[in-house]
Amino acid sequence: MTTNAPHPVQTQWKLDPAHTLVEFTARHMMITNVRGHFTGVEGTITIDHDHPAESSVEARIDPASLTTGVVDRDNHLRSADFLHTEQYPDITFRSTEISGNYRQAGDSFTVKGDLTIGGTTRPVTLDVEFEGEAKDPWGGTRVSFSADTKIDRRDFGLTWNKALEAGGVLVGNDIRIHIEAQAVAV
Repeated sequence: MTTNAPHPVQTQWKLDPAHTLVEFTARHMMITNVRGHFTGVEGTITIDHDHPAESSVEARIDPASLTTGVVDRDNHLRSADFLHTEQYPDITFRSTEISGNYRQAGDSFTVKGDLTIGGTTRPVTLDVEFEGEAKDPWGGTRVSFSADTKIDRRDFGLTWNKALEAGGVLVGNDIRIHIEAQAVAV
């Protein structure tokens, strides 16, 4: 059930890792999409209901929590060839600009911010949809958002690849990122 009660000017929210998904998709051998996700996700959202542009998002992902369902592939993605999780234990995102409105479920807006992977920070833009707000059975209030973006992994120093005999490369450079985020008021 969605609520339409008045809000304080600014509210703080904590991402619920059990109900938040950060998923990535990459091309394998130029013919197949391979998906994976991160299970270690945390972050905070500040929502300014009167001035949405003053809202903000900060998130941290544990890259060692990566899973694609294939142990050998996961270990390779965690290695120095890709995420080098021993040297870079965090992937972070910090918003720099929010444009648009999110007053009711279905509203779309953009969140621009700085994404840091492997010690390299680049600007990214998330296309976001507000999924709604509801009371949970324990008396808490929750909000939900979905977001999508695409990055070129080479922009973050993730350049490992193998040429294919028939042409092309083993791993595509464009990485699609999809987020389903649920946060609880603090």
